[in-house]
Amino acid sequence: MVSKKQQDRNFDGIAGKFQKNIYQTTKGRLRQAVLLRDFAECADLATPSRILDVGAGQGQLALALAQQGHQVTLTDLSQDMLDMALEDAKERGVDTQIQCHPLALQQLSEQQWPAFPVVLCHAVLEWLHEPAEAIKQLRALVQTGGLVSLMFYNKDAKRLSNIIYGNFNYVLRDLAFKKKVSLSPQNPLQPEDVYRWCKEAGFIIEGKTGVRCFHDYLRDRSEQETEFDKLLQVELQYNRQEPYASIGRYQHLLLRAV
Repeated sequence: MVSKKQQDRNFDGIAGKFQKNIYQTTKGRLRQAVLLRDFAECADLATPSRILDVGAGQGQLALALAQQGHQVTLTDLSQDMLDMALEDAKERGVDTQIQCHPLALQQLSEQQWPAFPVVLCHAVLEWLHEPAEAIKQLRALVQTGGLVSLMFYNKDAKRLSNIIYGNFNYVLRDLAFKKKVSLSPQNPLQPEDVYRWCKEAGFIIEGKTGVRCFHDYLRDRSEQETEFDKLLQVELQYNRQEPYASIGRYQHLLLRAV
């Protein structure tokens, strides 16, 4: 029998490819800017805090928060990803403010850590075998009254972009893939399902932001690079307004634990 941990995605062996194809692209830069804007306006992060970053990857956001004075615990299935995060932390001079643990989300409840006031979980749910169960596990890791920053891959946006691209057969198969792309999430989530799982787990949704609301829909995709500054300006101005917030390739939710 295959365990849940084995079914969840591990990026060991391709961490460098992930960095080049995701983090160093316009979509990675835009995502980072949007999340840091949301964090800058979040009262829970106005003073130094203990933060748990679940599925932290190479730790770009975690290290940016460490530079602001926070103590951050990074966890990820991939030791390769965490090694890159630690190397970057040393270069930034914040390695004493982070801890790295190669652990799956399902293993975190076994660590007997005190609950965290702030938990981050970004672009993780869509790689998991049981995303609804994962949200329950996040609730167990955060203090009552604490904050969870949750970002997930939006199935509505994936459907819309593929209609625009003319991939009608793919859409009519309900986005069922024929061939896996190693760096592309294959389990986009229906937002209404995620909202329901959050409520059932004991969260209130306090904020919703679309991430990449316009980037992926440009007719001239070269403008993702040549017009990046203007694209980011438009994104930050409109990505909390409907209908734009709901067509972002990802959705970023701020959840209050009750």
